[in-house]
This record gives sequence, C-alpha cells and structure tokens, in this order.
Amino acid sequence: MTTAPATAAPHPLDASFTAAWLSTQELPPVEYVVPGVIPEGLTLLVAAPKIGKSWMVFGIALAAAEGGNVFGAIPVDRRPVLYLALEDGPRRLQSRMRMLGVDHGPENLTLQPRLDTPAVAVIQAFLDRHGPEKPLIILDTLGKVRGTYTGNDAYGNDYTQMSALKELVDDVPGSSLVVVHHSSKAEKADFLDSVSGTQGLAGAADSVLVIKRDRGTGDAALHVTSRDADEGEYAVTMTDGQWQLDGDGLRDAAQRATQRRQTSGLGDVSQEVLQAVQDAPDGGMTPKTVAALIPTLTNDGASTYLSRHAEAGRIRKVGRGKYAPIPVFEPFEVFEPEDEE
Repeated sequence: MTTAPATAAPHPLDASFTAAWLSTQELPPVEYVVPGVIPEGLTLLVAAPKIGKSWMVFGIALAAAEGGNVFGAIPVDRRPVLYLALEDGPRRLQSRMRMLGVDHGPENLTLQPRLDTPAVAVIQAFLDRHGPEKPLIILDTLGKVRGTYTGNDAYGNDYTQMSALKELVDDVPGSSLVVVHHSSKAEKADFLDSVSGTQGLAGAADSVLVIKRDRGTGDAALHVTSRDADEGEYAVTMTDGQWQLDGDGLRDAAQRATQRRQTSGLGDVSQEVLQAVQDAPDGGMTPKTVAALIPTLTNDGASTYLSRHAEAGRIRKVGRGKYAPIPVFEPFEVFEPEDEE
C-alpha cells in the first residue's frame, strides 16, 4: 500500500508580493454597473421602508439589462441581470415594469420572486452561467435571507454573512451584487450609521448607498461611499416610481444636493441671498452687490444675511466684505456622460 506524499503547509507569506512586482502588472480597470455610483463587488443599498428602494433597483435592473440610462442621465453597459425580488410577486413586478414604461421586458433580465434553494446557491448558479458577461445580481431584501441571530457576537455574525455574499462576486471579476436592506429607525448624523444592524454589514460591503427621502415629497438624497467610487451626495427625485438625477449628471446632482441642504428651513429672502452668492462670478459678492440684486434689502441687511450664512458654513468669506460659495464636491470626469458630437 502506497501512501500519498505529504503536502507542504503554505508559508505565511505565500500570498505576498512586492511593490516592484505590482508596478509592472497590467490589471483590468474597475467595472461599473452604474458609473460613479455602483462598482463591481458587493454593494449595500439602504433606506427606510416604503421609500422606494425596490423601485430604484428595479429601474437599475431594467436599464442594465437593456444597456439604457440609470436615473435618466447615466448610460450603462448591457449585461445579464438577476433580480431576486423576494418581497414582490409576478403581478406587482409586471405592474411596476409597466409604470416604468417597459411593455416588453428584456430577455437579459431574470426575475425570481422566491427561493426554493439557499440564496447563495441561486447567486452562484447565475454567476456560473453568466460569469464572463459581468453579470449584475440584486438581492431584495437582505432580511428575507438573513435569519435571526441571538448569539453574543452580532458584529461577527453580520460580517460573516455579508462576507459570504461578497466572496461570490469576488471570485467572478467584473460581477456585481447589490443587496437591499432597511435602515435603522433612529436618525443618524453619519449616513453609514443608519444601516440597520451592526457595522459588520457595512464593513463587509465594497460600497454603501443610502437613500434619504422625506415622506410626502419626491426629493431625496443618495449618499454614496465606496472603496472604488468617489464618495458623494447626489440630489435625486422619485415620481411615479421613476428615480431621476436632479441635473444632467453627477456633478449637477452633487451641486443640487448641497443647495437643498443649505436652503432647508431658510426664509425666502435668506434663500435669495444664498442663491446670489452661489451664482456669483469669480471673486465673490459684497453686501452692496447682493443688495443691488434684491430690492427689498439694504446694504446693512445684506451684510447681516451674508454674515449669518458664513457663520453657518453655507458660504465662505474670501476677503474683507466679500463672500463666495463653498466648493462643491466634483466627481471624476469619467463619471459624467460624454457630450454628443
């Protein structure tokens, strides 16, 4: 009887490499499902219940399967999509698809409203079938597959569950998994803290998107943080299930988000003063130039408003008696739609 040769144990540094070796490698660029917003890997999309998360991901799924525009402004590449719509049935999905203006659904989009086998097995099967095509998978929602945990290490449990999902797409370069999840009930200063559960969920994800929308209004903010995409806040709107950027691209939407945040709760004259500064040419505005634009204001009144806005951080003082806008976050140029020739 022969015995199998002993296998040498891996050395602790077998997975290491030098910076010199890395600098010579030709590595593929990051694949984006939605340029500037959703890169490859695991993305956690979070919002309060009934805010429109499912509408958003269904719109993304339809656009990605057809090679259309996401948010009405961001062109995306065509790819196979699996939408695990675990909170919806065929009737509701059909109704929503028609409300989104799609009469003939794309063949490239697979819809699955229930799981007869574990979610990990379903996702793996779709990746095995479409791996070279850089597929997108949407799991809506995490709560349908997460289960209940009563142990002591809730963080470790959450991190392990999310890491198991992340490993699926990490093993298939260019693939993406978007997991929809509910936010916590309490309002948080840091949008990442609004993710329901422990920080293990957000910590394991490559990207986190958080939708903030007041009920009764279509205006919302989409917060993005990622290991690969630029961090930003974008103004978006939802009308009859359609999510749109508030602007012609991410740069416009980032500026609109800043403007919305700055003008929230301000009176009409205060908003006019703020808008005058935001529209100011290079060099800023003085109380005199602001008062000339707003007939109801005196120079002293304009000076008071400008000082208050500067103290609140809505504008900045750039010289004696001069005020200018706060610089707005600028997304990478590559994330903006190209001008047509």
